[in-house]
Amino acid sequence: MNERIRSLFPAATNYTYLNSAAVSPVSTTAIDAVNSQLIDVANHGSEHYTDWIATKNRARDLLGLMLNVKPEQIAFMRNTSDGFASVAAGIDWAEGDNIVSFAGEFPSNFYPWRRVRDEFGVELRLAAEHDGRIDLDEFCSLIDGNTRLVAISAIQFASGFQADLARIAEAAHAVDALFAADIIQALGARGFDLPALGVDIASSASHKWLCAPEGCGFLYLSDDARNRVKPTLTGWISVETPWDFEHREQPWKADALAWESGTGCSSLFYGLEQSLKLLTEAGLSNIESYLDGLSNHLCELLAGKDYEIVSSRTPGEKSAIVCIKHRGGMHCSDIAKALREANIIVSPRNDRLRIAPHFYNNVEDIERLVEHLP
Repeated sequence: MNERIRSLFPAATNYTYLNSAAVSPVSTTAIDAVNSQLIDVANHGSEHYTDWIATKNRARDLLGLMLNVKPEQIAFMRNTSDGFASVAAGIDWAEGDNIVSFAGEFPSNFYPWRRVRDEFGVELRLAAEHDGRIDLDEFCSLIDGNTRLVAISAIQFASGFQADLARIAEAAHAVDALFAADIIQALGARGFDLPALGVDIASSASHKWLCAPEGCGFLYLSDDARNRVKPTLTGWISVETPWDFEHREQPWKADALAWESGTGCSSLFYGLEQSLKLLTEAGLSNIESYLDGLSNHLCELLAGKDYEIVSSRTPGEKSAIVCIKHRGGMHCSDIAKALREANIIVSPRNDRLRIAPHFYNNVEDIERLVEHLP
């Protein structure tokens, strides 16, 4: 995006790193912030504990701005899986209910609902993939009066397909179902207005497009979702006045903060804050536009090559993730291995090669990738 941003990510010069959909590199500013908190603990113990909490809350505020939600609607978790698992455990399921989702979801957005299916007799309805796409007419047709929850990724990990969240939310809300979105493959490459999109629940984590250390997952709950999902992963900071250790019957916090159970890893929040500040300063809309240009350039360069573009490139469906297949049948793992030998980092996913540039990449990275494709 610019050389200053690129210079903050050593991995961008150590490699042609096009793997943000797996794990993004962490910036030097984020690493410095993590280290500063650990050094503080080493030198001062808990004397600056209030500073640690303030940093965590500033990170929460920045996430709120990225999602256009109230900070208190965001609970920090370990990862995306924890968020959806806590939602699955907090709904009063009944036999005859159903959940609607997509068959190709990343497991974080599948296993919690599978457990509900197996333990409560809830039907799990899964729409199929068609040539790298989800047919939203087909998907929404699975929703009916017995649907309690609809769950889908904003952007699919194995195809880059971008779902029309507002359309799905409308179909879910028409039958009074909750709508949950996995936004880990989108947030940081773009922003969201979750209330405007009708998203009731969103789960994500820090280590992909947010360019932050692993371990800072989060769960968003709208006010309506907070009233319909019980907090089950609870602990000493889940209550209204956690420092009142003698009042054991006090109520849970009235917002999503009831889902935060106990002491977290303060140093990681220092890194998260710096990562979110960098993304915010760059501008999420600017990043989205920049990545659209990089992915379009990649697809143009692939024309005439022995590779099929699996990802939809239709406006409204395309994303920064581009998945390709070799027309001659070369396996994606072999292609990724060959590229790694040239210091180019991408991911094999299913039968596809996944390419995922971020704002620290440049046009030369894209051109070098295409030049070295076997």
